Amino acid sequence: MTRITTFALAGLLASTALAQADTLRFAYAQNATPTKEAMARFGELLEEKTDGELTVQYFPDSQLGGERELVEQVQAGLLDMTKVSSGLMESFSPIYGTFSLPYLFDDTDHYYSVLDDAEIMDPVYTSTEGQGMVGLTYYDSGARSFYVKGDPVLGVEDLEGKKIRVMQSPTSIRMVELLGGSPIAMGQDEVYTAIQQGILDGAENNIFAVTVARHGEVVDHMSFDEHTRIPDVVLISTSTLNRLSEEHQQAVREAAAESTAYHKELWAEAVEAERATAQENFDIEYHEVDKAPFQDAVQPIFEEVSDEMSALVDQIRAKADGSGS
Repeated sequence: MTRITTFALAGLLASTALAQADTLRFAYAQNATPTKEAMARFGELLEEKTDGELTVQYFPDSQLGGERELVEQVQAGLLDMTKVSSGLMESFSPIYGTFSLPYLFDDTDHYYSVLDDAEIMDPVYTSTEGQGMVGLTYYDSGARSFYVKGDPVLGVEDLEGKKIRVMQSPTSIRMVELLGGSPIAMGQDEVYTAIQQGILDGAENNIFAVTVARHGEVVDHMSFDEHTRIPDVVLISTSTLNRLSEEHQQAVREAAAESTAYHKELWAEAVEAERATAQENFDIEYHEVDKAPFQDAVQPIFEEVSDEMSALVDQIRAKADGSGS
């Protein structure tokens, strides 16, 4: 779908919004099943909490454009809600880039302890308020690792010169540069063909990119260096919030938080199932790697971050040390 067509369709949706102001329009790109189920659960919960006064209409699988286009439509009030990677959000609010910093989280428990902490996350979510949108909650997007066509990535030296797709995130670009690779920022929907045609040697993402996006058909190896855990973020237009009553605003926030709890219940089991599916359905070989050399190679990135990001890093690391709130 072209950009013009996307905005034309979104404009048509906006023109009908006055006639059905109780319906929130929620669009998203291609996603793993647990995330789709969590977004659907949000709609169910919202309808329950408002006795049917608020409902959600979904536009899945990039019907209204890619993630950047969806964010721009939420900004403009053409869409009410979307769900995108916080890696993409870095280009709208630099503080989101903190979550693209490599090896920031020790493990899943540390990750959840940070993302569930309102004192840490609320300033991040509201950092885009002046741009017409705010964050409501997050969904786990798993640990991201490298997968490539050709020779496997077993050490940092194996990334030398490899053309690796990254999100449109300056922090992710810098990470791959420090690891010796050649980062290429592009949308998720372009990756399959780019690897197939040799424009890319590989990418970095979670296991669902191998299965749901079927990248397993065009790559040979996946190396679990688990360099980042970049959350997805659910966004809502400030114009939408402002038109809702306080009671409905509260219902939206409660339904969003409860959908995150529901997502967590599904996620871990789904990841293990997808790893098995990838090996059964695709000719892909898995590799466990020594993470220490990767961690050493990316340390300069922490010296280059802004004071604001550095302060957030300190808060995040304090949670790992047990000294966070």
